[in-house]
Amino acid sequence: ACVNRLSGLLVRARAPTRIGARMGRPEKSDRRLMRPPPHVLFPTGEMGGKGRSVQEAAKHSTSSSTGIINVQIERRVCKSCGKEGFAFKCECGSHTEMKRVCPRCNIPAPGRCPKCGEETNAVADMQIDIKKLYFQALENLGEREPESLKGVLGLSSRDKTPEPLEKGILRAKHGINIFKDGTVRYDLTDLPLTHFRPDEIATSPQVLQGLGYTVDMHGHPLTRPEQVCELRIQDIILSRDAGEHLLRVSWFVDELLVKFYHLEPFYNARTPQDLIGKLMIGLAPHTSAGVLCRLIGYTPASAGFGHPFFHAAKRRNCDGDEDCVMLLMDALLNFSMSYLPAKRGGKMDACLVMTTILNPVEVDKEAHNLDLSPAYPLEFYEATLSAASPKELEGRFDLVSQRLGTELQYQGFNFSHATTDIAAGPRNSAYKTLETMIDKMDAQLELARMIRAVDERDVAERVINSHFLPDLIGNLHAFSKQRVRCVKCGAKYRRPPLKESCPRCGGRIILTVHEGSVRKYLEVSIKVAEEYGVSSYTRQRLELLKMEIDSLFKNEKARQTGLADFM
Repeated sequence: ACVNRLSGLLVRARAPTRIGARMGRPEKSDRRLMRPPPHVLFPTGEMGGKGRSVQEAAKHSTSSSTGIINVQIERRVCKSCGKEGFAFKCECGSHTEMKRVCPRCNIPAPGRCPKCGEETNAVADMQIDIKKLYFQALENLGEREPESLKGVLGLSSRDKTPEPLEKGILRAKHGINIFKDGTVRYDLTDLPLTHFRPDEIATSPQVLQGLGYTVDMHGHPLTRPEQVCELRIQDIILSRDAGEHLLRVSWFVDELLVKFYHLEPFYNARTPQDLIGKLMIGLAPHTSAGVLCRLIGYTPASAGFGHPFFHAAKRRNCDGDEDCVMLLMDALLNFSMSYLPAKRGGKMDACLVMTTILNPVEVDKEAHNLDLSPAYPLEFYEATLSAASPKELEGRFDLVSQRLGTELQYQGFNFSHATTDIAAGPRNSAYKTLETMIDKMDAQLELARMIRAVDERDVAERVINSHFLPDLIGNLHAFSKQRVRCVKCGAKYRRPPLKESCPRCGGRIILTVHEGSVRKYLEVSIKVAEEYGVSSYTRQRLELLKMEIDSLFKNEKARQTGLADFM
């Protein structure tokens, strides 16, 4: 009021309303791995051990010959000699064809059994010489034995179709692992982007000109690295570590083309920069539709930048989701629906179809609310004082929704506030850099103490009730219902065998859930509850849980008793 009176002007607050928000998950830029991570979709059975090692399986035997293992695998029949096996090419040189039969009636049929209506499959119990197959694959490729070659315990697809071992050998050579559909994936947190500078993505203006970026956002010829360009809607910018990983995938693909398919290499890449301009596929989890995209640069941020239309085409709204990218040639060569699990949801997170040309009209309407104005009108700021509905001001903004169906839906975008660097700020949050959950919690509570707007007691109570208590209760429940596992072959049993050893291989039986995991956060929870003075209800819950855990693990009979115990 004093400033207004002295200046003769109406000076309003910088921000009448402040909105706070927090991200519920840390940034992500890492390989997509199965557990345990295989190099090839080929069954090793129990002979591969808990690591599913092909080399380990080759050393075992179930008959007089070393390397013979029992597995369930696809049955194929040679068209020429009639010999049954699982290979796509018979030893006689002819191609084989799948033989599906009814598992109940044993009647051959391609789809369903004509007698009982049961779905047929080509699954058969076979004895295969994995040692012979392994060394034959090495000879076919002209490769040495890799340090480790991991398959899978068993195949989960309808017909249990295996991959050729040659593919796994080449993946192991280049240090990459496979996903359930035969592709190699890399996960990144989605970040929306409409504009960039060449110096932000480590790609020169000359290279960008070859990719179609001939002018900047103002129509001037692109010649300098500091000029701002509009991002094409199907172009992406990936983290640098993603580039390093995809480079290894390109080496695998090229060797696969040359040594297995006897074709010319495709990528011929020596550095991540050589992948600039290459086509890829973006795919979100829980969906089955990929989106074609093109790599134009790299960022030091642990994330993947893409146009809002691109993320929306993947059925994402950029609220912290993470999606994967894969090289297009890898998907074309190695993806197969024959590898996908037959269980419910098996076809999710697999690129069954692909959008090649992105139409902004077809993406989620949330992306159509993107405003493209270079500056907000005065009416907008005045309307904020009365908390007006955004609908009342839509006509004063240049929105994507008003451009749909025209050429301007792709270009001519603007922004109101510039930034110094799209990767400005911390590259990795403290959630990733701090080692243990205790370290993360201590840092969170210390930060709560420093911020006057935050009640540290409430934060402590929320941490205990939302994270530690559910974890303690869940682990206690898991301990009471746990299975046991053989340390030798990895077999799991719902109840401990009476002879205290594995019925299959005679190996030692151990628990799968231990006391340490049950007590993991108990003491620290009690300490935090006392230090921050949380509610008596929460403290009593912790005490009751402690009594329950102690009653389970403490052996009262082992304690020495004295006369005082009976007085």
